[in-house]
Amino acid sequence: MFTVESLSLAAIIFVARVCDVSLATIRHAMIIRGKRLVAFWVAFFEMLIWVFAVSKVLGDLSAPITAFAFALGFATGTFVGITLEGKLKIGDQAVKVFSSIGGEVAKELRDNGFRVTEFSGKGRDGEVTLLFVQVRRRDAQKVLKISRAIDPKSYLVVEDIRWRENA
Repeated sequence: MFTVESLSLAAIIFVARVCDVSLATIRHAMIIRGKRLVAFWVAFFEMLIWVFAVSKVLGDLSAPITAFAFALGFATGTFVGITLEGKLKIGDQAVKVFSSIGGEVAKELRDNGFRVTEFSGKGRDGEVTLLFVQVRRRDAQKVLKISRAIDPKSYLVVEDIRWRENA
């Protein structure tokens, strides 16, 4: 049925695909965040690994287990890449807090070291304050928790920020 050699080759292809697809996810995150040099090097290694993996599959089409390993590695690499990108928390985010007691929320956020810009406005139910807080992605959850602790009815929006030099 399967030889040790074909199973070993399938395992190598699987690991290679997990690596190259994970790198693709990280590369995509770097592109979105405008990190061109990092994206360049990630893309370089991603394609080196991909060429290796695809050449191994196409080198012997009589072993269907290699094609299966290629596809399974792709799916697993997608999962691993998303997980890694979520843990790395690279980049900045803008947290927008809409609150009827925005002054209190802003004070608490400032007391916790966050820079906050306040805007006044009118919402469906009356006066509201929009708070704009730019944070590192890893700090966004802290802003959300503080805001909701002060005003559980606040409306929160989190957006990725892309820095672009020489725009």
